[in-house]
Amino acid sequence: MRNRQSLTMSFLVGCILIAAPLVAQAGGTIKGKVTFTGEVPPPKEFAFSKFPNEAFCKKNESKSADGETRLLKEVEVDGSKGLKHAVVAVTDIKDKAFLDKADKEAPQLVEAELCEFRPYTGVAVSKGLFKVVNNDADPSDPKSAEGVLHNPHSFDQLGAKSSTEFNIGLAKKGDSLEKSVKLKMSKKGSVLRLQCDQHEFMQGWYLPVTNGHYGVAGADGTFEIKDVPAGKHKVVAWHPIAGQVEADVDVKDGGTVEANFEIK
Repeated sequence: MRNRQSLTMSFLVGCILIAAPLVAQAGGTIKGKVTFTGEVPPPKEFAFSKFPNEAFCKKNESKSADGETRLLKEVEVDGSKGLKHAVVAVTDIKDKAFLDKADKEAPQLVEAELCEFRPYTGVAVSKGLFKVVNNDADPSDPKSAEGVLHNPHSFDQLGAKSSTEFNIGLAKKGDSLEKSVKLKMSKKGSVLRLQCDQHEFMQGWYLPVTNGHYGVAGADGTFEIKDVPAGKHKVVAWHPIAGQVEADVDVKDGGTVEANFEIK
């Protein structure tokens, strides 16, 4: 009897071991690189002296050699033309669970840090929440010891057309806003643009998405998007200044597909 039980258990374990590889994976991965082969525009220049909190904002590393001018590098590439800050997103999936969650919890957090909106690019959701936090304070300045005033002003931007989404001052360090953005023009291709009304050089851009399958390229232009449902998908590589390109990508369960994008 004992031998029969042992044989039965061995058979069952063998079946489990054989069957395991047949279980479907959660999805696949899209990875690759975004390059920019066009002419990189020079950084925009802003004299620190024309804006509040001059001494504090000069602590930001993006400035001229003499430290008197803030440099806004809108397009950044490395030696291999890798495009930093490009957003790569699957565009043909409308994920209801993701959209419902975005209505309760902002999928994008932007932080005001050393007079800069970080990250410079990211995502937004039409009719979803968008969050901005002020991390700046200047203990050396009695007027700004509790906080450097930033005024995040956001726009639904489509070419030259724009409409305000929110315009709220954050006076103290730790102050935050979490507002729903309508992005009524997003179906026509609009994006969310963010600018500080106190410091014009504080800018950010955010691509509307309808699912969580997106990634932002690093300093070398590379990106990775995991857990993408298997199948053929439309994917966009977007940069607010450099431009955008699209591609068709075929994702396999448990596999990795390479997708490289060239913006000219």
